[in-house]
Formats: sequence, C-alpha cells, structure tokens
Amino acid sequence: QVQFVESGGGLVQPGGSLRLSCAASGSIFSWYDMGWYRQAQGKQRELVATITTGGKTNYVDFVKGRFTISRDNAKNTVYLEMNNLKPEDTATYYCNAGLATPWGPWGQGTQVTVSS
Repeated sequence: QVQFVESGGGLVQPGGSLRLSCAASGSIFSWYDMGWYRQAQGKQRELVATITTGGKTNYVDFVKGRFTISRDNAKNTVYLEMNNLKPEDTATYYCNAGLATPWGPWGQGTQVTVSS
C-alpha cells in the first residue's frame, strides 16, 4: 500500500516562496505519475500540477509560471516549488498518484498560508 507524506508548508508573505516535498513509501514510486492538489477552507480539492513517470509536467492556469513540479525517483519524492505566492494560494497541499484521477490514499497534507 503506497503512502504519501507531505511537508514544507508554512506562513509566507505575498511574493514569497516555498518548496513542498512529498515522500512516498510502500511501493515503487518511479512507476507512478504524480500530482499536487490543494484544498482551501470551504472549497473542494483541486489539481495544481502533475508530472509523469517520464518527467512531463502540466500545470493549471492559475499557477503557470509560478509553480514548478519535479521528482527525484531515487529519493521517492516529488516536489512543488512555489514562487510569487499570492493570498489565494493559501490552502492545504496534498500529493497523490495519477494524472486525471488521483488513486492513492490521501496524506495529512501540508498547510500553506500566504499573508502579510
């Protein structure tokens, strides 16, 4: 059973940066396409970015040019580099396996708060 543990969130001022990490365990990470998702308070969880097993990336419009997803298969980890953060980026961020539909278990997420 694969498991995901997210980390790296925190409080940052508008315009600041954070790097999130998602460590996978329990299965062969390199076989999985991966995605980052986020859920703001009172809203549905939404997709932010995806990366295939071959390293092809895709982003939703509201993070293009600001966020970068990457992976290190040797470390079983996927990253989300977030720059020029905005208050509307405030949310709990999660990772999961899959592209169109996440299929793994959800972890506890990591909270990102963008506020002055």
